[in-house]
Amino acid sequence: MDKNAFFWLVQDGHLPPPKAAETLGIKILNVDGSQGVIEVSFEATAAFTNPAGNVQGGFLAAMLDDTMGPALAATLKEGEFAPTLNLNVNFHTPARIGTLIGRGRVDRRGGQVCFLSGELEQDGRVIATATATALVRKL
Repeated sequence: MDKNAFFWLVQDGHLPPPKAAETLGIKILNVDGSQGVIEVSFEATAAFTNPAGNVQGGFLAAMLDDTMGPALAATLKEGEFAPTLNLNVNFHTPARIGTLIGRGRVDRRGGQVCFLSGELEQDGRVIATATATALVRKL
């Protein structure tokens, strides 16, 4: 865990959070950079809904990406970035306007290639799950 890495500079208030994360209403609840695990919350608003009144799947996918990505980002060194190469999402049940909890983890990290997984819950129900592949790069 490198406190000069982007993730930790944002957490310590030295840099602004990413705009996409702000749009999703993210809040970091718990993070363990040594283990590559994170728990976050998102605030789904009416602006995120589809014609049926549920949260549109693209927003849920973005939430999952913004759950797993920071789990990995918390492990990175200064000057490293890890763009998502692949994102696979499974939707289990509709999400409503309100708070969603995301849990993400680094399942395996090689030299540059990382395998991630995560889930979103609302009111104790799993809403969606995902896996992703990311590539650690130097900025």
